[in-house]
Amino acid sequence: MSQRPVKHSLTLHGHRTSVSLEAEFWQAFRDIAAQSGSPINALAARIDAARGPDIGLASAIRVFVLNHYRDKA
Repeated sequence: MSQRPVKHSLTLHGHRTSVSLEAEFWQAFRDIAAQSGSPINALAARIDAARGPDIGLASAIRVFVLNHYRDKA
């Protein structure tokens, strides 16, 4: 398991933003995007649009990844 979150840049609605996630979450997020045939930025934009105002994007992505794999179990 990785020690520290890794920062990556995403483009959401035409604006660049950076998100810090553990390497395992980045890999799972990329895998989900690839399986769905969706670019990672498009998937992040959908998660961004659905999250509440008090929820950070990194947290929303982690919960999305967790729920994705829970639903498959």
